[in-house]
Amino acid sequence: MRWVHLANLSDFEDRSVLGVTHEDRKLALYRLEDGVYATTDVCPHQSAGEVVEGFIECPGHYALFNIRTGQAAGGPTTSDLGTYPVKLDGSKILVLIDA
Repeated sequence: MRWVHLANLSDFEDRSVLGVTHEDRKLALYRLEDGVYATTDVCPHQSAGEVVEGFIECPGHYALFNIRTGQAAGGPTTSDLGTYPVKLDGSKILVLIDA
């Protein structure tokens, strides 16, 4: 496993979620009031989403997932999102990726 620089805090601008790719892996980075978080980039239903009060909401079927834990929190799914540890190095966002 290694820490990978995937974005900078300034990349968020007026957004609370960023889609990023590292090698063949798609991730979503979230900037919430209490920190930055990373999950897999797609809902188990294969749709991108929108941040709503600490949850990511799938526009395809309105499932909710807790951004901090990845747990399914409502809607027609019980599959969780994968999560990744995140740390900041100044304004750099580093995510722990398995090799």
